[in-house]
Amino acid sequence: MNYIDRLATAEDMVSPGISACQGCTAELVFRSSLKILGEKSIIGVPPGCMAGAGGGGWDKKSGVKIPATMPLLDNSASLMAGIKAAYRTIDPEVHSIAFAGDGATADSGLACLSAAAERRDNIIYICYDNEGYMNTGFQKSGTTPRGASTTTTPVGKTGRGKLSFKKDVPMMMAIQDAAYVATLSPSHMNDFVAKMEKAAAIKDGLVYLHILTACPSGWGIKPHQSIEYLRRAVQSRYFLLYEYRDGQFTISGPTKDIKQLKDVSEFVNGQKRFRHLTEGDIAELRDYSNRRWDLLQRLATKLPPA
Repeated sequence: MNYIDRLATAEDMVSPGISACQGCTAELVFRSSLKILGEKSIIGVPPGCMAGAGGGGWDKKSGVKIPATMPLLDNSASLMAGIKAAYRTIDPEVHSIAFAGDGATADSGLACLSAAAERRDNIIYICYDNEGYMNTGFQKSGTTPRGASTTTTPVGKTGRGKLSFKKDVPMMMAIQDAAYVATLSPSHMNDFVAKMEKAAAIKDGLVYLHILTACPSGWGIKPHQSIEYLRRAVQSRYFLLYEYRDGQFTISGPTKDIKQLKDVSEFVNGQKRFRHLTEGDIAELRDYSNRRWDLLQRLATKLPPA
């Protein structure tokens, strides 16, 4: 069955009436992920966009058809690991899923996530990375890219946006030898569905899925441009698609087989959060992306250091 039929025929586990913003690709990821993982799932959605949009629910009711809870901002991995442990004797096939934003993952929740990977807790941890604390007005997170203007890294007489580069959480999880690590984008749904199905089959440790999600309000783009900007992120190798399993990195087709490589400026240009960047600033992002691409190639082919 191809990925279109897979998504079209799977039961929707999310209410059709949640309150995500127009063009929110985190909502698309939320809905599509649960279509693949199915009704034998329990989900924890910490404070953030998807908790407010329906994952956490309203008036003691949830926006999803499966059991749901709202962890604290920092303990999603620990809570879902505990739930998974409780279900070992009830039904070990139940998926225990954390669905957390980049702030709850790369910042306050990183210690619990790392510990769950160390213990090889068999949970599925999904990070929807819109590169900032969007639910509270777009503050900087660990995955906010260098140069981005946010409410906590403003641009003005002295400020030039975020000074540091994006924290590479999926690579951190791979180096820690999580059972399965993958990066995904809703701009490439065939790759997305295939990786989600692999994640559902992993039984020997933590699954970490890092998904880039465009935020029209935070990025400063129009709602109908969300998928296009995610596609540019992949096609410029700003966002690399790959997998890690059993000590081996594998570069995914949309990243490995790009026919017409885009410059990173095509991802940057048009986003209001980057409109102040100079050619030199963009060159720094380009160099950083190239260094990460070179590193991934060496890891995937096991080449010696340069």
